[in-house]
Amino acid sequence: MDKNYILTEKVAAKKMQRMAYEILENNLDEQKLVLAGIRESGSVIARNIQQLLNGISTISTEIITLTLDKKFPKEVSINKQISFDDKVIIIIDDVSNSGKTLMYALKPFLDFHPKKIQSLVLVERTHKAFPVEPDYVGLSVATTLQEHIFVEADGDVVKGAWLSD
Repeated sequence: MDKNYILTEKVAAKKMQRMAYEILENNLDEQKLVLAGIRESGSVIARNIQQLLNGISTISTEIITLTLDKKFPKEVSINKQISFDDKVIIIIDDVSNSGKTLMYALKPFLDFHPKKIQSLVLVERTHKAFPVEPDYVGLSVATTLQEHIFVEADGDVVKGAWLSD
C-alpha cells in the first residue's frame, strides 16, 4: 500500500520548530512549562518540542505522559504525580480530529488550578465535535470523515504524516 504523505520528515521538523517559536512567544514571561504528551506519538512530539525549546530559550520544561483510550477516554493517567497549580501546561498530541481526546486530556488537571492550559497538535483535521481548538497547529487539513491521518514516528524522530481512506 502506497502511503499518501501530507507531511515529510523534513516538513514535520520545520512545523515543530515554528510551533516551538510560537510557544516561546506566547510564554515569554514563564519560568517553566509542563509538556504533557499523549502516548505514543504525542509523547514523541513533546520530546521534540522540548529539545527545540531548550535550543532557543532558557525556559525550563518538564515532560509528563498522558495515557488514555482515544476511542473511549474514560480514564486518563499521568506518569508523574506533581502539583499543576500555577503551572503552564501544554497538552500535545499528533492529530486533532473531533477535539475529544484533547478535551478528555484536560481531566487530570481539573483538580488543580493551572495558570494556563494550551494545546498543540502536529496535524489538525476539520471535524470538530467538541469545543476544543488547538493553540498550536503544525498543519491544518480538510478531510472527509472516512479518511484517517497517521503520524509515523521512529524512536524520537517524527518521520511524517500520511492520509488513508
